[in-house]
Amino acid sequence: MTHWLNQSLVLASDYRIPKPERVWPLLESRRDALARMGVHHALVYASTTDPGRVLVLLAIHQREPVLELMRSRVFFEWFDAVGVDDIPAVFAGELVERLDPLGESTPQAPEVMVSVVTSVDNVTNLVTHVRETVADLRKAGVRRLLIFTAFDDAREVMMLFQIDDESHARHWVRDSELSTEWMGRAGIGVYPPVFIGKLRQTLRIDETDRSAGR
Repeated sequence: MTHWLNQSLVLASDYRIPKPERVWPLLESRRDALARMGVHHALVYASTTDPGRVLVLLAIHQREPVLELMRSRVFFEWFDAVGVDDIPAVFAGELVERLDPLGESTPQAPEVMVSVVTSVDNVTNLVTHVRETVADLRKAGVRRLLIFTAFDDAREVMMLFQIDDESHARHWVRDSELSTEWMGRAGIGVYPPVFIGKLRQTLRIDETDRSAGR
């Protein structure tokens, strides 16, 4: 699921809509536009704890198209089309760390993904803490962890945890003392509501889509 993020820039949007099923057809219908923006994968996650909440991840080849996209009205039009009432925050950043507590084994489906977007005291300290606590993360069911830093704020990060099942994910986020201690030692204070969800659709965009859109 995440090997394509190794050399990618990511644009993530997390929002609630009355009909989450509208997101996928919209992505499909705008495949050529996504290709022209440099998007090579689009993923849609649906929350398993918060009905109507979705997380859309766009993996993009180069930084400049991301910045252009952020300055354009594309997202406003996108959110209008899927029925978003309040324009949500959008995270744009690049990968700085990937951790595989179980090694390079093939993920077992269905995987559950936990997303945390927050500010940290020091990104270097966060990465060091992650590397030092591999055993703890493995015991908590974390199969992979990716950390991205935001383009517009060097202290803002997005962490994507791939966890082996939903019960482990809920325990890690809501009930686990390990999570509280881990976040605290990582330099993370108060953060927005955590997203817990499952992958619903993946759209792969290649050169033929880019050519077709010209």
